[in-house]
Amino acid sequence: MGGCAGSRRRLLDSEGEETAPEPRSPLLDRPGALWKNAVGFWLLGLCNNFSYVVMLSAAHDILSRQRASGNQSHVDPDPAPTTHNSSSRFDCNSVSTAAVLLADILPTLVIKLLAPLGLHLLPYSPRVLVSGLCCAGSFILVAFSHSVGTSLCGVVLASISSGLGEVTFLSLTAFYPSYFFLLTSPEPQDPGGEEEAETSARQPLIGSEAPEAKPASSPNLSLWERWTVFKGLLWYIVPLVLVYFAEYFINQGLFELLFFRNTSLTHAQQYRWYQMLYQAGVFVSRSSLRCCQIRFTWVLALLQCFNLAFLLADVWLNFLPSIYLVFLIILYEGLLGGAAYVNTFHNIALEMSDEHREFAMAAACISDTLGISLSGLLALPLHDFLCHLS
Repeated sequence: MGGCAGSRRRLLDSEGEETAPEPRSPLLDRPGALWKNAVGFWLLGLCNNFSYVVMLSAAHDILSRQRASGNQSHVDPDPAPTTHNSSSRFDCNSVSTAAVLLADILPTLVIKLLAPLGLHLLPYSPRVLVSGLCCAGSFILVAFSHSVGTSLCGVVLASISSGLGEVTFLSLTAFYPSYFFLLTSPEPQDPGGEEEAETSARQPLIGSEAPEAKPASSPNLSLWERWTVFKGLLWYIVPLVLVYFAEYFINQGLFELLFFRNTSLTHAQQYRWYQMLYQAGVFVSRSSLRCCQIRFTWVLALLQCFNLAFLLADVWLNFLPSIYLVFLIILYEGLLGGAAYVNTFHNIALEMSDEHREFAMAAACISDTLGISLSGLLALPLHDFLCHLS
């Protein structure tokens, strides 16, 4: 890819002497600006994923509302483990938790498919505002709903919030020396270009005197240039699609079926522990890029697919003797998933040219959503098939 971030250019006068470089942006000269930006993006990512993660973690409880009598809105958070499909050896809900996954991911998929085509025309401020309102609305709907349908509408709002926020914040990282979830910085840019990018990126967020100003790079790319850049991204996109397909097939297709009866934990409690351990692994690995950087993310894709095959075999053959072994595997699964995500975008940020970086960051985030959507579509029939086994 044409020059990601080369060495700082030096301007020579007619006598061959170096002239003083243009002053850096005050935003970068302030003490601690690098870490302030890093922590800021870390918090943005944490808040953006919050509603999405909560909805998936509560998927088993949301679907259990189907068994609540009448209009009773309260569902016992720790119901006794009963078999809802008596003809099956599994303890199944009538609807797979993959239904919640699809409600939580398909709106995000639509947003990410459309984002590279024209979302850059909208300033950052309205995007962040809409994302925040959808997040708040999602919790209100789910908290006060009396039916699965209303709860799923709240899940859809959480999906819109997460998808719009992710595209927005990832695009914004293209103009800062600190990247998403403590990504390491690329080489220094040309000081003039860096200052212009800083100003353009911040203006829509803080409402300066020229709110209509936008980054001058990606919006000027032709359709053919965008397609060329996207084809170059496939090396990064395909492994991440596989990683997310495997892990969410596990999370929403197999977690519900990995039920251990020889433990004090109820089925709902086991499901929550699975989700918590997975998210803990993701949180740690996404926040640790400065400690461990992985160039070849396809290795992570192969390891995650092996996790899927192993746990699918256990669901079918029931050979793991203890739930604690499953706990360890799920924690490891989360570590792989988070590492794949953060290293993919780190590699893109380093290898894309300045003019392509904003578009590339926005376009590449389709990969995790595509993998999750495919896993949800396949997990639904798998759930029905396994739950009807006698």
